[in-house]
Amino acid sequence: MMERTTHRFLPISKADMERRGIETLDFVYVIGDAYIDHPSFGPAIISRVLESKGYTVGIIAQPDWHSCREFQKLGKPRLGFLVSAGNIDSMVNHYTAAKKRRNNDFYSPGGRAGCRPDRATIVYCNRIREAYGRDVPIIIGGIEASLRRFAHYDYWNDKVRRSILIDSGADLLIFGMGERQSVAVAELLDSGVPVKEIKGVPGTVYLESDMRKLPEDCVTVADYDAVFAEKKAYAEATIKQYREQDAFRGKPVAQLDRDFYVVQNPPAEPLATEELDEVYALPYARTYHPIYERDGGVPAIGEVQFSLTSCRGCYGACNFCALTFHQGRTVTSRSQESLVKEAELLTKEKGFKGYIHDVGGPTANFRQPSCQTQLKYGVCKEKQCLFPAPCKNLEVTHKEYLELLRKLRKLPGVKRVFVRSGIRYDYLLYDEDDTFFTELCKHHISGQLKVAPEHISDHVLKYMGKPGQKVYEAFSDKYYTINERLGKKQFLVPYLMSSHPGSRLKDAIALAEYLRDHRLNPEQVQDFYPTPGSLSTCMYYTGIDPRTMKDVYVPKTWEEKQMQRALLQYRRPENYQLVYQALIKAGRKDLIGNGPECLIPDKRKGEKSYGKTVERKGSFRKSKGRTEKRGSGTDSRRNKAGSGGHHRGR
Repeated sequence: MMERTTHRFLPISKADMERRGIETLDFVYVIGDAYIDHPSFGPAIISRVLESKGYTVGIIAQPDWHSCREFQKLGKPRLGFLVSAGNIDSMVNHYTAAKKRRNNDFYSPGGRAGCRPDRATIVYCNRIREAYGRDVPIIIGGIEASLRRFAHYDYWNDKVRRSILIDSGADLLIFGMGERQSVAVAELLDSGVPVKEIKGVPGTVYLESDMRKLPEDCVTVADYDAVFAEKKAYAEATIKQYREQDAFRGKPVAQLDRDFYVVQNPPAEPLATEELDEVYALPYARTYHPIYERDGGVPAIGEVQFSLTSCRGCYGACNFCALTFHQGRTVTSRSQESLVKEAELLTKEKGFKGYIHDVGGPTANFRQPSCQTQLKYGVCKEKQCLFPAPCKNLEVTHKEYLELLRKLRKLPGVKRVFVRSGIRYDYLLYDEDDTFFTELCKHHISGQLKVAPEHISDHVLKYMGKPGQKVYEAFSDKYYTINERLGKKQFLVPYLMSSHPGSRLKDAIALAEYLRDHRLNPEQVQDFYPTPGSLSTCMYYTGIDPRTMKDVYVPKTWEEKQMQRALLQYRRPENYQLVYQALIKAGRKDLIGNGPECLIPDKRKGEKSYGKTVERKGSFRKSKGRTEKRGSGTDSRRNKAGSGGHHRGR
């Protein structure tokens, strides 16, 4: 039975290799996640793409890192090792924004924590070196490597760390969506080019000891010692790196670290529609390996097993999101034919009950570049497509996406098609044609739509790179108007964030008042998480907005962060003291008492209404009674950047 079910997967043992007649593998892929052969997981995509080009790939998933023995179980590969920490940065995977250890891991068998080490990329590379020395090429990739390719602020150490290419001792780093790079590197290695001489592949980072050999048009940023010692230098280096993250106009970037330059080539060109279609048509097993059956499987497959990835990239460019540094701002998408074919495949899968859970990507309603010039000339260097206002060249249309959803709805065996990826609500609002908005509410929502205004203070939103409160209010009004017209009682669930750079105590109080007025009672809230590779993390560390080089207020003390978080859940009795202290500190005693505008009672006066929702005139009936529900994985959503490359993302 095991042999009949495992033949669909890539080899994970010597016995698997023997059954396939493989004496020596071309590549051995070491990953921090359990082995799931599904196109929503980066290692599966990279492995299948290499296989389609004639290379053999074996998988070592979640090896015991305490010795080098498990890294030898497939033998020494002919061309090299590929290494990825997993779909999420291993530190984000292990720790909450409060630096508390997580109790589970959705990417491990049975959701069990502790199956990978902290800083998994570095640890895995060290063990491979112990096993095989310097003569075996090691290529690192995935979200952890991709976002740590330069000297970077590390929240968990609270200091600037070196490029992970140096810390890991790897030979080459692949960043972004890795299909093009992986094939190009494989072909060079196969032709006999030493890994140390692979220096010109777009989407890769290498080390160079000779300054004279840097690319002619190279942009240099402050060296490691400078960004370690001076926060202004760190901010300047960050914005320089950010502005070159484009496959069409980006230039190489170099940063000196002791005796070596860390050199980033321009990003790889995004896959065209036809190429994406080919990637998603490869022969994936579409589930986790049978060895995990005894643990009840791997929970992560549940999120994506009956979902469709329709697009890549995001020109929303929120400052707290890693997408710009990983997938990039240029949006590309699969063809309708490819998606319909995959949907038909889903209807035949075991366990399919007629529901396609999602049709989306980083941003579900981005199915094409923001304007006609983007694919030819790249995204603008100094301007954003949607912030602070929509660009005059922005093309706003949902016609093609709507056409796709209509086709999927009509497929035999499909009962409902949901859209659960992030909807960019401002882009949807800017569409003068309400047809998509109406059909979204009518057919593709199940009771509630989750959107991400993140905050309501325009002061904070400008540091987030998000539209102002009035835009969200206009969207909210339109959403409820459409649902009322359809005779549907559906709600908005807003994602909200506390303690983002720029958020003062008075901004957190304003957000609490918004929750009061809209009768929202968040069950879980999101503290800002300073993960590598975002402009907001740079602000958090330096206290400087790298876009303007002006100072920005950062809530850093444990006390204030706890206060800001508690204000989002001010109704909870256990938060009373923190909320009380915050209101006193901010000079807002007017919000303490039993009046209709008060957040908490004054216990000294014996008031007993605390924790209850008080009906007030003027409250928004559209949010009445709704409770915001957020999954346990929300801390990590900022550091997910889409499927493909060397990781599975958002």
